[in-house]
Amino acid sequence: MPVTEVTTDAENLIMTVVADLAASVDRVWNAYTDPEQLNRFWGPPGWPATFTAWDHTVGGRAQYTMNGPRGEKSSGSWEFLAIDAPTGFEVLDSFVDDEGRPLEGFPAMRMTFAFEPTAEGTRMITKSHFDSLEALEQVVAMGAIEGTKMAMAQLDAVLQDLRDFAQGKGTVVELLDDTHVRITRLVEGPRELVWRAYNDEELMRQWMLGPDGWEMTECVIATAPGETHRTSWAPTGDTEGEAFGFEGEVLLVDAPRRAVSTERMIGTDGPETLNDLNLYEEDGATLITLLIEYPDKETRDMILATGMAEGMESSYARLEREVLADPVR
Repeated sequence: MPVTEVTTDAENLIMTVVADLAASVDRVWNAYTDPEQLNRFWGPPGWPATFTAWDHTVGGRAQYTMNGPRGEKSSGSWEFLAIDAPTGFEVLDSFVDDEGRPLEGFPAMRMTFAFEPTAEGTRMITKSHFDSLEALEQVVAMGAIEGTKMAMAQLDAVLQDLRDFAQGKGTVVELLDDTHVRITRLVEGPRELVWRAYNDEELMRQWMLGPDGWEMTECVIATAPGETHRTSWAPTGDTEGEAFGFEGEVLLVDAPRRAVSTERMIGTDGPETLNDLNLYEEDGATLITLLIEYPDKETRDMILATGMAEGMESSYARLEREVLADPVR
């Protein structure tokens, strides 16, 4: 995680974020001044940002919206006050409505971004200046410190070539906090086909099987918010184990990039998880990111202990081998 320090100074009304990044100043500058790259890390996991306007000139404005997993939205704007490429820039950051008008009751802050070369790459120092102690405390209470750390943890993947960052690592499980787990897997294949593999019954039955010795006995795919999905598996031959399945409701679909749904084991009252699937393609490879929200730490640990990650790795390997490797699809 690149963030090394987040501090608040109540006397001078400043929140400071320090991050050490394994990339050159020019590369970091590019990440912060290209809206397509900012989309990948400005919002924390579960709240990805989309920059909808971008005028990177002094006096120009940028606007973005962070989209929550249940359809929630939080929008902001930057007014560029100063630009000194490639070592820094300054903006007035405001909470805004869909039309870009400042929201009443929410503070604006002046933010400075500074990029300094180090022996290992770049040190980024971001300072947010507030007009009052109440404004600083309000932003902190809204989760700014935790959200910033989680958002910045996504930056390493942006600064590196995607294959250099993820190829050969297999299925990676990260514990973000007591209730959130991020699972990533790079697969060789285009995003459109990976999306189809998640949304086409014939394709799903070919790869989403977990370890060898299991078959999918039921596959009801949901492709729109409000629809319900249902998937079941059973052992075959001499494989030990009991049949099981999951069901839930689709909450959000942004094809072919993102789908959010609830999930619970069939025949039980829960616990229910929130599964946030994101697909990002670069140079013919797709990074699959699944953010899972559990109701509590005990449920998180119980489910991870079932061997879920190992089963997912078997499925992803099968996805590459039996679906993505077929050029006619």
